[in-house]
Amino acid sequence: MAHFGPTRRSLLQGTLAAGALSLTGFPARAEPQWKKYAGTTLEANLVKGPRGELLQKYAGEFTELTGIKVGSEVIPEQQQRQKAVIELVSGRPSFDVIHLSYHVQKRQFEKAGWLADVSGFMNNPELTAPDLVESDFSAAGLQFAKPDNGPMHSLPWSVDYFILYYNKEIFANKGVAVPKTFDEMVVAAETLTDPKQGVYGFVGRGLRNANMTLWTNFFLDYGGEFLDAKGNLLTDGPEAIEATRLYQRLLTKAAPPGVAGFNWMESMAAFTQGRAAMWIDGVGWAPPLEDPNASRIVGKVGYTLVPAGPKGQYSATYGDGIGIAQASNNKEAAWLYCQWAVSKLMGARLLQSGGGVPFRNSVLNDDAVRKGVKTPEWLDSVIASGKISKLGLPVVIPVAEFRDLFGAAITATLSGADPATELKKAADQYRPILERSEKA
Repeated sequence: MAHFGPTRRSLLQGTLAAGALSLTGFPARAEPQWKKYAGTTLEANLVKGPRGELLQKYAGEFTELTGIKVGSEVIPEQQQRQKAVIELVSGRPSFDVIHLSYHVQKRQFEKAGWLADVSGFMNNPELTAPDLVESDFSAAGLQFAKPDNGPMHSLPWSVDYFILYYNKEIFANKGVAVPKTFDEMVVAAETLTDPKQGVYGFVGRGLRNANMTLWTNFFLDYGGEFLDAKGNLLTDGPEAIEATRLYQRLLTKAAPPGVAGFNWMESMAAFTQGRAAMWIDGVGWAPPLEDPNASRIVGKVGYTLVPAGPKGQYSATYGDGIGIAQASNNKEAAWLYCQWAVSKLMGARLLQSGGGVPFRNSVLNDDAVRKGVKTPEWLDSVIASGKISKLGLPVVIPVAEFRDLFGAAITATLSGADPATELKKAADQYRPILERSEKA
């Protein structure tokens, strides 16, 4: 994993932020009191994957900087979300810091008041590094992190654009061009599928709920919108039906057996084993794909935009943040950890490893950081996706129910069910849930 910016030694001397001032151009300001809460022990609830694992890997540096010990649990995302809600509802969570998925949990966490207001910490020079200012976060990050017209309740951490990963060797062997449109993608997927050789043209999430993030990218490119101006649901209309037919065709005619049970983990496993020619998912999977200990296709992976649909070309966009439980008794110590997690140093490591894309402009705009990225093609796909990004889920409170009901409908089509029938059934079930949540 690449390193950039302040050295480990300067970090431990308390120059985490000051060492970056010449690069960021932020005005000089006294360093925060990093050692103020030495001896404190924090618990962090993190999602399993490159981002959570990056924080675990470098946690010793944070402890040396602050004297704060961190116990962190890294849990697969579905289980992590369930565990977080159960504990937060109880009022006595086992963690101080929570890794949250904005696209699933934003409205739910805001309505429940589960996160501490961090805006006061950010404005306190005794607690906050001089380069950590709201204006350094992208507009999308601030939209995620703040309630409407309200103060910040978390720090934007990593934005997730959906991209197309492809196996260059499989394409070259068959003389097939990398697709630019959905029509070309279907033809390529079916051409490259060879069950006798155990190779399939496409792999992606088929599992109920998880599949919605892939389906969404198809839906957006068919011109779909989740809600109209009055908040009425639109996900059973003609755009949704066409998107589902594309999804159904790809996953029944060109994907590995058992794909209806695949989340990102199973999809990535098929791709890294060289069993799939194409995979559409979030940008954060370059580390395992380029890891010789985990992948059989190191150096063979191509990274590019999700192909265009008939009504547009978008990258379905999601985001992660890191926040402090309102119930925590260690909020100020937890704040030091959160700002370290999104610091320029850690953001550079995140980007250079291919594990994610920081929301901080000062990281993305730094030429020295960009030069440290080992996979320039991946970075190109990230930058290009940012220009065509569009939120990948509706910003509603019952987003989990949306994913469950429509995810079940879409999974049913993989067993031959009719897309229009399944989408109408899901919409009829979901509309009253959405209406009740908005009235509440």
